Amino acid sequence: MARAAPLLVGVDVGTTNIKAIVFDPTGQTVARASVPTPTHYPRPARAYYRPEELWQSTALALRQATGQLDDAGCVTGIAVASMAETAIPLDAGGRPTYDAIAWFDRRTQPQTEWLDQTIGRDRLFAISGLGLHPIFGLCKLLWLKENEPDAFRRTAHWLNVADYIAYRLSGVPATDYSLASRILALDLRELQWDEDLLREVGVPADLFARLKSSGTPLGPVRPAASEMTGLPTGTQVAVGGHDHVCGALAAGVTEPGTMLNSMGTAEAIFLPLERPLTDPEVGRQGYTQGVHVFPGHYYVFGGLYTSGASVDWFRDVMGSELGYDTLVAEAEEAPPGSLGAFFLPHLRLANPPYDDPKARGAFIGLSTDIKRGALFRSLLEGLAFESRNSLESLLSHAGVSLRNVYAIGGGTRNELLMRIKATVLNYTITVAGVEEATALGAAILGGVGAGVYDDIPFAVNQLRYTQADIEPAADQVAAYGAYFREVYQPLYPTLRSLHHTIHRLQNEAQP
Repeated sequence: MARAAPLLVGVDVGTTNIKAIVFDPTGQTVARASVPTPTHYPRPARAYYRPEELWQSTALALRQATGQLDDAGCVTGIAVASMAETAIPLDAGGRPTYDAIAWFDRRTQPQTEWLDQTIGRDRLFAISGLGLHPIFGLCKLLWLKENEPDAFRRTAHWLNVADYIAYRLSGVPATDYSLASRILALDLRELQWDEDLLREVGVPADLFARLKSSGTPLGPVRPAASEMTGLPTGTQVAVGGHDHVCGALAAGVTEPGTMLNSMGTAEAIFLPLERPLTDPEVGRQGYTQGVHVFPGHYYVFGGLYTSGASVDWFRDVMGSELGYDTLVAEAEEAPPGSLGAFFLPHLRLANPPYDDPKARGAFIGLSTDIKRGALFRSLLEGLAFESRNSLESLLSHAGVSLRNVYAIGGGTRNELLMRIKATVLNYTITVAGVEEATALGAAILGGVGAGVYDDIPFAVNQLRYTQADIEPAADQVAAYGAYFREVYQPLYPTLRSLHHTIHRLQNEAQP
């Protein structure tokens, strides 16, 4: 009898949903499941995950996906991609010592300011390639040390979310370089933890998991995990990576001159690099760098912290019973420029090239002529303008010319947004015909770890999926260009002082 083709599983632990997708070796989807990411919001500016809930939800998604297969025994390899800047602190026995602080939680601003004063943002950039920002893992560790000293004292391991799920599957703690890049303590050139920096800030270097290349095999699925997930015990668990970076791998965005626009709750503008950038202005403007999961490559990216989150927020404010199709249909009726309304999508903080966690979002140019459709179109245009604003400065720093722009993620299903974005950027955007690129990138790494592929470049060449090109609307390019230069670009600098005043007054009003 012919042996059945191997199947690969990619897990994507995202801000909104946890997805488990089963693929064949060419990247075709065989089975899929998705469950909401269990997130707790105790008060404004704070959010966290309970580690056991993350594991249970991931196990449920895996059980639902494997339950759709005729023969789950064909599942050969698995790897996990996840949001970055979120980690689970564990004691020596593998038990959580505290909840996982969400990547977008803003409680760590005091620790960020302390790092700026004590170490200096330029030195931190020279080490890590990152602009100093509250989201990074080191800031969260310092918050834990200062505010929960008993939990910090008991912490023996600090595992990123993808690392934690792989640990629950295999029993082996490890991390890859793309997720380690988001800690703020990895020497980006030496590719090792900077022990001098960690000593200065009072964080033991042995808290961090052993560094391994993405796709490195960790071991088979443990029996207890097999029972919970439906994965056979022969399935090989491999080291995964950062969600946006895994998505870039699946879309083939691995070489300089290509760009990935990864559009989810947050949005990444991702440029591959052959070597890290050294100009400290890159970090001062909030851009971040790291190690690509594609061997021997780096990346730099900007983007939006609230892209899909802005759309969800608008729908919630207007009435959660509203369908997205209704909002898009109404926005289609509004003209380009949205009757003079503009949206600044800084709902959690500013986006590169601005490094400002005190920033706020805003609508301006409102009048009684502007109804819901025009207001929603202005939001979509604001997302496109913000993408262009982040991209232009980034291209200048990287010194590259774009040949191809690719897009992946849930945001690509909004056809109006994609047409507006192509026109605002004045680039053809190629939408990769794979709905779950992040999970596919993880599955590729699982396949490499299981020996299904010889290596990562070979794996990428085996993928088969369609692509669709979104062209700019030529008759609207000039108008959108004028709106961008004359209204949108001055918008944040004009509002900055007012937003900082709001931030100060709110802090003073808190008990």
